[in-house]
Amino acid sequence: MLDYVKLIVLGVIAICAAIAANYARDLAFNVHMLIILLLAGGLFLWTLRGIDEPKPEIDQTAYMDGVVRYGVIATAFWGVIGFIAGTFIAFQLAFPMLNFEWGQPYLNFGRLRPLHTSAVIFAFGGNALIATSFYVVQRTSAARLWGGNLGWFVFWGYNLFIVLAATGYVLGGTQSREYAEPEWYIDIWLTIVWVAYLAVFLGTIIKRKEPHIYVANWFYLAFIVTVAMLHLLNNLALPISVFGSESVRLFSGVQDAMIQWWYGHNAVGFFLTAGFLGMMYYFIPKQAERPVFSYKLSIIHFWALIFLYIWAGPHHLHYTALPDWASTLGMVMSIILWMPSWGGMINGLMTLSGAWDKLRTDPVIRMMVVSVGFYGMSTFEGPMMSIRAVNSLSHYTDWTIGHVHSGALGWNGMITFGALYYLVPALWHKRGLYSLSMVSWHFWLATIGIVLYAASMWVTGIMEGLMWREVDANGFLVNSFADTVAAKFPMYVVRALGGVLYVTGAVIMCVNLWLTITRGQSKQEKPATAPAATPAE
Repeated sequence: MLDYVKLIVLGVIAICAAIAANYARDLAFNVHMLIILLLAGGLFLWTLRGIDEPKPEIDQTAYMDGVVRYGVIATAFWGVIGFIAGTFIAFQLAFPMLNFEWGQPYLNFGRLRPLHTSAVIFAFGGNALIATSFYVVQRTSAARLWGGNLGWFVFWGYNLFIVLAATGYVLGGTQSREYAEPEWYIDIWLTIVWVAYLAVFLGTIIKRKEPHIYVANWFYLAFIVTVAMLHLLNNLALPISVFGSESVRLFSGVQDAMIQWWYGHNAVGFFLTAGFLGMMYYFIPKQAERPVFSYKLSIIHFWALIFLYIWAGPHHLHYTALPDWASTLGMVMSIILWMPSWGGMINGLMTLSGAWDKLRTDPVIRMMVVSVGFYGMSTFEGPMMSIRAVNSLSHYTDWTIGHVHSGALGWNGMITFGALYYLVPALWHKRGLYSLSMVSWHFWLATIGIVLYAASMWVTGIMEGLMWREVDANGFLVNSFADTVAAKFPMYVVRALGGVLYVTGAVIMCVNLWLTITRGQSKQEKPATAPAATPAE
């Protein structure tokens, strides 16, 4: 019966997509409807082919790890794609001739920049969060994912959203705001997928066999719930036509700016911080084989973080039409936020108490510890930059870019890499990674790449801010905008080279994970010799 319902739904979707593609008002909408038509048609034929075949019995007592495996693969894939896109646009800023005339307008910086941002944050980071949350909630709840195949719907539905958003950016179909949001119909699809994600995660917690809810699940749940709220309010719009991607915002002016930065900063706070803290609170203790340093501190960290972060967005709007009291409130909350953030950093680092020797022999732990260090550094730098006097120098400069990337590449990237290195042997039942030496290479390439990137942006950002405010004896500006652009060239080259190192490390990781899956020693096999505990170089 369920298969026939699927056939009807897929058939209706395919017919509607075909009609919409025929009457499309713009290229992005037309391409998206064709993608949906092909996908719905292919799934219709796939379902029709197996409609009379007997369905395999599913062991309801076993963990649902298939979707986690696919999530791990998608995370690694999208990570490399996003890093390559970011490195390419970094070279475009240093060498404008890379905005190739033959690739206009699709390969220019203006369209590839939101593609890179969404690929790294939402494709790489989002798949990492979905995969790890599905893995963690099952292990800490001693229960299989709730909802049967709903977990698969979340995975494939989310990645369909990524493909539609990415193609929309390249084809020029966005809502044209500070964060280039995808089209209105993609927003609706993401809402459906996200509600399903919440249902799977919350349903698993409700049917848990463990009475205690482990702290990682609190962070994951806060991330899922708050991102849903942010997405709904930030993307309120009325479509101009059901056959086009254009829409009209329900807010405008300073109100729209306020909502935009309420969304933007809390996307950082809950997507890129709370969710990844859930990752930290599970995978660092597992890799270190030590309990969390202080469970009480983790609970204080959680409640303080989620209460304070939601107020911090207005500090992005100093010296704008936003009332001073609102931006000052955001600044004050940002400064207070420093304390719970560092409480979490200390908790993560001190989890290694009694196991500091592992930093010499285990490069995965080293990667996780460095990620927590970058988390601490970024959560100090952010509150400092929110102070109005500092912000007057840093805002609109590359200092902000350096701050964002030291957090994204150092904190989000490194903790995700560590989680992937832990998950692959566990999910594919291997004794360990194929090569710890390759992990060390990845660690050093990524770390040096981050340092080159962040340091060059700090230097160029502060220089840029000082050049913009330099005046002569008569009070006239000394430097034109073109002067600042020319002065930044050497640092832009250094940034691009840092990106090359980071991408190279990610490619080495993918090769290592692939070799672990295909050539790694199974847990059922006996090792030929006991491996020696040698320091990881």
